[in-house]
Amino acid sequence: MSLKIRRVVTAHDQNGRAFVAIDEPCRNVISRRPNHASCVIWSTGEFPAENGTDADGAAREVGSTDPNGTVFRLVEYGPGVSPRNHRTESIDYAVVISGEIDMEMDGTTVHLEAGDVLVQRGTIHNWINRGTEPCVIAFVLIAAKPVKRIGKIIRATN
Repeated sequence: MSLKIRRVVTAHDQNGRAFVAIDEPCRNVISRRPNHASCVIWSTGEFPAENGTDADGAAREVGSTDPNGTVFRLVEYGPGVSPRNHRTESIDYAVVISGEIDMEMDGTTVHLEAGDVLVQRGTIHNWINRGTEPCVIAFVLIAAKPVKRIGKIIRATN
């Protein structure tokens, strides 16, 4: 996997003037399963976010989501990526940057291609790349309340 992402982050100097604080390749690329790579671009531990800090949001330890904040992550799914059926307690905005992928959820499959967008509202799902090229998706995950149906809370699963 060759997820190469340039990360540019802006900030304010002591006089309130805008400047580029970070301009570098994403350094925290990880793989948690075969044919998968991801990079946290930024995260916050609260929402609304604090824009006045000098802390690097990519340096924070986060899981799939942040229970009180946001996570901006790029993921590369290679052909034949190992399955991971999961649900998060977040609302996720996803943009397919390149390639194509299938999203399976409770017996339904949706095919997504470059340029497609998805709003994932805490539903159980799995990503499957049946193609021959990697698929790259940008995700913004924002903490959300768990879904409640027929008197039961539907919790996150990993």
